[in-house]
Amino acid sequence: MSKLTIQQQKFADEFIKNGNQTEAYKTAGYKVQSDNAAATSASRLLRNDKVKEYIDERMAEIKSEKIADQQEVMEYLTAVMRGEHKEQTLRGMGEGYQEIDDIDVSASQRIKAAELIGKRYGAWTDKQQIEGDLSLSFNYDYGGGDTNAKND
Repeated sequence: MSKLTIQQQKFADEFIKNGNQTEAYKTAGYKVQSDNAAATSASRLLRNDKVKEYIDERMAEIKSEKIADQQEVMEYLTAVMRGEHKEQTLRGMGEGYQEIDDIDVSASQRIKAAELIGKRYGAWTDKQQIEGDLSLSFNYDYGGGDTNAKND
């Protein structure tokens, strides 16, 4: 791997942490005149081969069996939504004793899981793509009257 500058490495590490290239650029200590300029410079930096290679290598190191992938998260949310997942709670048995009971997940948690799944698939998006020909035609009538009128 090629050597990065300290700022490039800070940028790449911050980008890996938060996924926001503009914020990563600012946090890395680059001089910023505006958010648009920072976004443009950050985008250019992400196309740098050295930076790309560093980010790819770091992401490969980070990925492990301990981190849930998208499929696992979706399966978990689906199980919660369908009520297949149980929660544990303590139930008082008297005289200071308690037992652990498995209970169904609450309706609010099931709804939240359904919302998260819906967001993932874009089920409740207000934006709609409309295609078609939007030609405009203007007809101007300046008035001024009749061409057959007599001038006295």
